Amino acid sequence: MRAYKTVHESAKIELVIQKSRFIGHCMPAADEETVQEHLGLARKQYYDASHNVYAYSLGELGGIARYSDDGEPGGTAGLPVLEVIRQKGVTDTLVIATRYFGGVLLGAGGLVRAYAKAASLAVEAAGIVRLEPGWEIRLTVDYPLYGALEPLAREYAADVQSEFSDRITMRLKLLRDRLEPFFARVSDLTCGRVQPEILGECIIRIR
Repeated sequence: MRAYKTVHESAKIELVIQKSRFIGHCMPAADEETVQEHLGLARKQYYDASHNVYAYSLGELGGIARYSDDGEPGGTAGLPVLEVIRQKGVTDTLVIATRYFGGVLLGAGGLVRAYAKAASLAVEAAGIVRLEPGWEIRLTVDYPLYGALEPLAREYAADVQSEFSDRITMRLKLLRDRLEPFFARVSDLTCGRVQPEILGECIIRIR
């Protein structure tokens, strides 16, 4: 897996431009099925809108990209939305820009700017995260060692979860370049008594 950026969560914004109401939605979407599901919900919710424009990018490299002007003049709506997605550097992302026509014609340039602004505000509201490849690690330790290892885990890991029973089981997510240094620190700190166990690869979300 390669590192890439996507949006953190679903978000919605609204703005009015020359009496037209624009509603921008941005959401994570990992596949075409998810995209179609969100599009169906938007069309149902905004069935009375003048246009439900959209664009999306899928895959680590954004290799799958589609857009729709939904009745607006060609190149004035969906393409500007897709360009915003590309400029923000995100993928696995869907943006829907709904318009309620307010009676004032915006012209081609005005439409491009309006849809781009709605898309940009929606992406910013959703927040951007970086997905990095990493390793999930398990440490099983006795209680006397936990006080020393827990701060070390917090220092090195992006995520730490601990379960307490007769011993303590810690599950950590480490970025790839932190794996060997962490193993070395654990060995030094415990004089080799604790051996971290690699559970498998994982994806780490970094904001």
